[in-house]
Amino acid sequence: MRDDLKGTTAALAAAALFGAAAPLAKLLLTDTRPLLLSGLLYLGAGTGLAALSYALPTLRTRPAEAPLRQADLGLLVGIIVFGGILGPVLMLTGLSHASGLVGSLALNLEAPLTILLAVLAFGEHLTSREAGATAVILAGITILTVQGGEGWSQPVGVAAIAAGCLCWAIDNNLTQRLSLRDPIAISRVKCLAAGTVSCLLALALGVPVPTSGPRLVLALLLGLVSYGFSLVLAVHAMRLVGAAREAALFAMAPFVGALVSVPVLGDRLGPREIVAGLILGAGVFALVRAEHAHAHDHAAFEHEHGHVHDEHHQHQHAPDDPAWDPHTHGHRHEAMTHVHAHRSDVHHRHRH
Repeated sequence: MRDDLKGTTAALAAAALFGAAAPLAKLLLTDTRPLLLSGLLYLGAGTGLAALSYALPTLRTRPAEAPLRQADLGLLVGIIVFGGILGPVLMLTGLSHASGLVGSLALNLEAPLTILLAVLAFGEHLTSREAGATAVILAGITILTVQGGEGWSQPVGVAAIAAGCLCWAIDNNLTQRLSLRDPIAISRVKCLAAGTVSCLLALALGVPVPTSGPRLVLALLLGLVSYGFSLVLAVHAMRLVGAAREAALFAMAPFVGALVSVPVLGDRLGPREIVAGLILGAGVFALVRAEHAHAHDHAAFEHEHGHVHDEHHQHQHAPDDPAWDPHTHGHRHEAMTHVHAHRSDVHHRHRH
């Protein structure tokens, strides 16, 4: 399977797992404050991934993936703060002031914000088609803020979710810079750190802890599936297709959340939600199909990540470098110029 297809599949799977979490998490908000619930979800993801890595030797060793290095600490801190602490708390706070349906659909803001940051601050390329699709998604979000319809919302709810989306947009772009490392290791560190900090902060602020054991277990399991597994897939997708395109694919998550909120929360799809959903779907479809091809230069540089010897990886091996595919080791890319369809992944950050 081509890398773009692998990345697309991983991003869509991540979107489906995460999208179902919003309405299910709203059920847990009835007796759990947002800060504590956020911590429990990430703690469940982190401990679950750690347990699986310990139980399954193939996940623990992962010879085809580059390990985390001390130089990655700055990026990890940013990912944990923006994506693991601030983003989830703001989202859960917003969900407490909006219906699950509106809250799930409003999460579509993450995609255009991620794309804008990727282009303006992180060197990715946005075609005119992608810019138009982003505008369409913003139009759909605007419709969701209009009062009326079957879904209800308060301005503070939409504003909190929008702020959470901005935090995740920053997180996405920082994670893309780190996506050459082992996705499971990145996800495990982020979830454990974010979950621990959020839970300790909640306890320090006197947030009451739910007394229901089954609900605590449910929160931990929900975190593992919808946060842990989803994050591993999303990091892998960012490596293969870039932060902007991954964000476009991940924008399918709110549609999953909206569908799940109907049987789980009793929401109904009114005219506003149907129109907004069609507009958002059209925008996401256009973003998914966008790509470009032109002659471009690759500057010489060195890095480390899992790879096979394709057109971008033609290098000699040292005697102690691994001989199997895929494999990881430090390697040098020589300068070259060629033409092919591409996206702004880690090997294609060039001027247009």
